[in-house]
Amino acid sequence: MVPEVAHRILLLGAQGQLGHKLNTALQPLGEVKAFTRAELDLSNPTALRADLAALARHWQPTVVVNAAAYTAVDKAESEPQVAHAVNAQSPAVLAQLAHAWGAMLVHYSTDYVFDGGGQRSWHEDDATNPLSVYGASKLAGEQAIAQACPRHLTLRTSWVVGAHGNNFLKTMLRLAAERESLRVVADQIGAPTSTALLAHVTVQLIHAMQDAQAADPRWGVYHVAPSGETSWHGYAQHIIAQAVARGAVLKASPSAVMPITTAEYPLPAQRPMNSRLDTSKLQNTFGLTLPVWSQGVDAILDELLKKKPL
Repeated sequence: MVPEVAHRILLLGAQGQLGHKLNTALQPLGEVKAFTRAELDLSNPTALRADLAALARHWQPTVVVNAAAYTAVDKAESEPQVAHAVNAQSPAVLAQLAHAWGAMLVHYSTDYVFDGGGQRSWHEDDATNPLSVYGASKLAGEQAIAQACPRHLTLRTSWVVGAHGNNFLKTMLRLAAERESLRVVADQIGAPTSTALLAHVTVQLIHAMQDAQAADPRWGVYHVAPSGETSWHGYAQHIIAQAVARGAVLKASPSAVMPITTAEYPLPAQRPMNSRLDTSKLQNTFGLTLPVWSQGVDAILDELLKKKPL
């Protein structure tokens, strides 16, 4: 489909698992200039500002898509300055520049901005209370963007997974090929969100908001996740069952995935127990229907096992 407006899109984090998918999905919308972490380093906000100012002298974006992030959740506990530089200070720079250019900014955030209490799904306007340095840095980024760039869309998501990059799905496939049994946390609940779904929603929102003025009430924060819910344990069982159904030869069967509690698997950073995200605002505002989480996971398995059967 040819876009109504040929955008000039600046994509950051182009080699991450989400950025890789976005780099393909955004191409039909116009001219995409995609930068990797090595090319535009968000850990140095001052250098980032200078590099983007130089770029804008001969090519000024109409859309800025920030898929770059510091996502090493446990490492962030010992590197808070770096996490905040990448997840908060540099997004503030992006927001300031996007506003100066008259561009819209699309940014991605996380369920980790919440404390994970209770059982109900989180709404966009629920009180935030991050439990970790990572969550706090992502929340600070959200707040800086909202303050600096009215024409922004911040998409909070959970348990991101794709065929490109490292993630839980690939780890489970590797471990199930090496071991006869696995132990996986069963008391954290959420929904695995495929990079394909995030990229699709991003494209739809850019289309919908391309002519929207700064005062349009549709700008702001949205939750993006597939429908349904599972635990990490249930997710692991599904991965193994579906991989075997696609011809993978694994040592561990779904029944050999043992459920454990979060307390039995201590990590430096505290995780939200409840990562359910309510997506009704996104669906009602933009008329989108979100698929069940297993659909996205199965599509990734199709892609991975078609490329390289285990």
